[in-house]
Amino acid sequence: MNSIPTLAGAASRRSATGVIALRAALAMVGVPYSWGGGGVHGPGYGIGKGARTMGFDCSGLTEYAYARAGVPIGTTTQEQWHSGIQVAREMLEPGDLVFYDSSPDRPGPEHVAIAVDRERIVHAPYTGAFVRMDRLDRPRFMGVIRPGAGPADVEV
Repeated sequence: MNSIPTLAGAASRRSATGVIALRAALAMVGVPYSWGGGGVHGPGYGIGKGARTMGFDCSGLTEYAYARAGVPIGTTTQEQWHSGIQVAREMLEPGDLVFYDSSPDRPGPEHVAIAVDRERIVHAPYTGAFVRMDRLDRPRFMGVIRPGAGPADVEV
């Protein structure tokens, strides 16, 4: 599928980084969605249809949350898809990034969220909505990335 390293079958340590990022994202619940909005410094005015709204788009929220944890993950969903180690869904931990391929006519993920647990995510869903929690099981699930994870994070 891609060249992202995996942790399939390996037990992983709880990630303090992921918990910090998750708490930062949860603190933004209720902030408006703004297309192209937000980033490392928090909510911001977006572009295009988000130009008049102070808030976050999906990758702006995740970039902000991981910046609070001290881990740069990039600005776009595509950059964030390559920001760590791919994790098997059954090994998902709070704070992991969860990706969806919401436009099958374009390659790669178009939406990103942060796992609250194995059943829920926190995300900035779409124009007109607010940062909120939703079910993790959504159409076109693509995969899970643990940002900043590396070989030292794996127990053998």
